[in-house]
Amino acid sequence: MTEPAADVPATSETDATDASDESSTSAPTVIIVVTEEPLKPVDVDKIIALHEEESATYRVLVPADTQRNMLSSFLNHLSLFEMKEALDSLRPVDRDEAHADAQSALDTTLAEFAAHDVPATGEITADDPLPTLVEEVARLDASEVVVVTEPQAVEDTFHRDWASKARESLGLPVLHMYAGDWRLG
Repeated sequence: MTEPAADVPATSETDATDASDESSTSAPTVIIVVTEEPLKPVDVDKIIALHEEESATYRVLVPADTQRNMLSSFLNHLSLFEMKEALDSLRPVDRDEAHADAQSALDTTLAEFAAHDVPATGEITADDPLPTLVEEVARLDASEVVVVTEPQAVEDTFHRDWASKARESLGLPVLHMYAGDWRLG
């Protein structure tokens, strides 16, 4: 007894060609990188290794840390036994210096991506990068976010860091990496 053959739509050669043309001209994957530090070669190596198999472009967001939480910053440095940095964090923030530091971090990071022959653009955001991040994810149809920070004991412990907040609001994969280190946050 033989089963009746199901109607299978005929696939023409042009259909297959059209499908392959679409896949070869599809837009590259967009990855948004949020960093408070200038990325080092090891950081960029880790980030681009995540998408070696596909064409990816990167959008870098660097917040100008003009209104940091001094207590949180003090406790972060203290927990890492960084006594000088802990005391320095108690000084008021110089807004011009914060913007200059952010611009330097952005320039260094974009130069690292360029040194790896990877397309990247970027901008400086407000102190809280999340509103800009949400806008950029929607605008660019980003597929992933990578947040690169120094270890932050208070924020990381209580999930108040940028990566945790981004996971809550975006519904995208969000990777939290520590700058200059192979550890994940």
